[in-house]
Amino acid sequence: TESGADLLVSVGGGSTTGLAKAIALTTGLPIVAVPTTYAGSEATNVWGLTEAARKTTGVDERVLPVTVIYDADLTASLPLELSIASGCNALAHCVDSMWAPRADPINQALAAEGIRALSRGLRLISKDIADVQGREQTLYGAYLAAVAFASAGSGLHHKICHVLGGAYDLPHALTHTAILPHVLAFNGPAAPDAATRITEALGGDLIALYDDIGASSVLRGVPDVREAARLVLPSVPPSNPRPVTEDDLATLLAAAQAGMNPTEWSRA
Repeated sequence: TESGADLLVSVGGGSTTGLAKAIALTTGLPIVAVPTTYAGSEATNVWGLTEAARKTTGVDERVLPVTVIYDADLTASLPLELSIASGCNALAHCVDSMWAPRADPINQALAAEGIRALSRGLRLISKDIADVQGREQTLYGAYLAAVAFASAGSGLHHKICHVLGGAYDLPHALTHTAILPHVLAFNGPAAPDAATRITEALGGDLIALYDDIGASSVLRGVPDVREAARLVLPSVPPSNPRPVTEDDLATLLAAAQAGMNPTEWSRA
């Protein structure tokens, strides 16, 4: 306001884009977004603000960037661990889009193509962090993931991660990476068509991909899973393909904390 700015330029990851969105939400200024991670925030009209240990999200066309500049060279300095976690965060956008409240054949198709691109790109990056083709594939997949997510809405996975992130100040991408296999194992049997499409797009099992790229499905930083389950439960979408109880959430979070095989505990 003091400078009389008429444009916002955000260069960085999801937090940077999110800050620009927070400013645009109140000022109406247009955003030019230059993403340097695979967060996908630049391609959505979704905003998020955390205050008093509670994350609030919403949708507003004012926060959708008017221009996005994708350049794989700008991701070159992103360390391998963060590259993998950020790419898995994008995968979570795709998976959630398969059964989110507004899921439809179009956003499911975008999500499936996003999964294919992300799994290819992440495998290339994990073998050679300097592989530009891998980074381009991952950026492409991240864009598709974001568009699908913006259309389909926020499903069980994102509700869990948003609550945990706000309540316990957890790292965004690493938390999404840890939770994703457990939510997929929980929801998959109740949504077999979606689960099949996810597996086909991945070219196999999600945990196999995690093993290939060095991603972790272990949740860290939640001091009390029962308390966390109570906090998450009110935000669970009624349309989730499988009914969710507080006990279910506590079991899921405890399994993630213990590093259990997602398939084994979800069938117990």
